[in-house]
Amino acid sequence: MKTNGKPKDKDLLGSQAALKRAARSALTTARNTGTPCYILQHGKIVDIAAARQRPARRGATR
Repeated sequence: MKTNGKPKDKDLLGSQAALKRAARSALTTARNTGTPCYILQHGKIVDIAAARQRPARRGATR
């Protein structure tokens, strides 16, 4: 028996997309405010907000 992988419950249909939007928003807020955003990655707790911050380029002006 094949299943298409989509939930039959109407409340669950958009839940995965909503969770992804919420996670993206939380990460953006954390980066903008300089606060951590922790996730569990490969069995370790990781601050993903700090993981992708790059040092300022040399000679860059503001």
